[in-house]
Amino acid sequence: MARRRNPLKRKSASAVRPLAIGRRVLADEARAVAEAGDNLGPEFARATHLIAECAGRLVVTGMGKANFVSQKISATFASTGTPSLFLHPADALHGDLGRLTSDDVVLALSHSGETEEMLRLIPAVKQVGATVIAMTASRRSSLGRGADLTIEMGRWDEAGTGLAPTTSTTVMLALGDALAMVVLELRGFTEDDFKAFHPAGSLGRRLMRVEDVMRQGDMLPCVKPKATIAEVISVMTSTAGRPGAATIVGPYKKLVGMFTDGDLRRLMESGTCDLDAPISSVMSTSPKTITPDQRVTEAAAVMRNYHVDQVAVVDPKGRPVGLLDVQDLLSLGLF
Repeated sequence: MARRRNPLKRKSASAVRPLAIGRRVLADEARAVAEAGDNLGPEFARATHLIAECAGRLVVTGMGKANFVSQKISATFASTGTPSLFLHPADALHGDLGRLTSDDVVLALSHSGETEEMLRLIPAVKQVGATVIAMTASRRSSLGRGADLTIEMGRWDEAGTGLAPTTSTTVMLALGDALAMVVLELRGFTEDDFKAFHPAGSLGRRLMRVEDVMRQGDMLPCVKPKATIAEVISVMTSTAGRPGAATIVGPYKKLVGMFTDGDLRRLMESGTCDLDAPISSVMSTSPKTITPDQRVTEAAAVMRNYHVDQVAVVDPKGRPVGLLDVQDLLSLGLF
């Protein structure tokens, strides 16, 4: 089978300067984003309050390349606590307008502000009763005049050849991110809220607290200082999950020491291991500890910095309530 030929004529390699072109495109786009930030006005602040106080959802819409930018902006809002959905303007005009309610805020994206599908959509949205925020080059554009509020993003020459949307969509995306981050603050969205919206993602795992993953209850081996080394080994071996350490608990159930597999190995290597000796004679009396409300990333940092594989989890009174093993963090991808 004959290979299909690319109808485009390629320039010779010597006629193209990839690094120079790439750097120029990035510089042009970076400059545009910076200028857009300098030009933010009161309309931006009003838009953030409209979205934050919205009783319904933020509906983001755009046509062409703005379509894809709209989807990303909507996803960012949804993942940071603002109910949001993407609505394709053409689909909206063919039935999907039924997704809108009068409690919604519609964020309409168009660099030119003259896209036909967008201009046909706005009157229909107004009929539903939703509030329209336009993000476009100029408030004097057709879209800008038809919206309830307009965020002017400025009119930009596209980077590179100037033929494909580049700078305009970059500025549009950056402004969407800026809106989302301000609304996040206005809504009081916390790290714990973020974790709730990202239970399966790597970011969510990193925001987990020690109490979410620590070994506790029947999986927490606790012994008294008078227990023999042999008894401690037996407790560690019979405890569910086979933890690599045991906590030593003294008066008032406070943590007074720890004994680990590593401690046992060093004793055996020294040739002085008396299994009938009390654990208090060989335990570590100043073990590293963490609290249940600390992030698992903090626990991982403690293990790395002090080269330990287990840390005891203690309450405010110094009583062991859990044990964290390096294997628990390995399963989260933190090592």
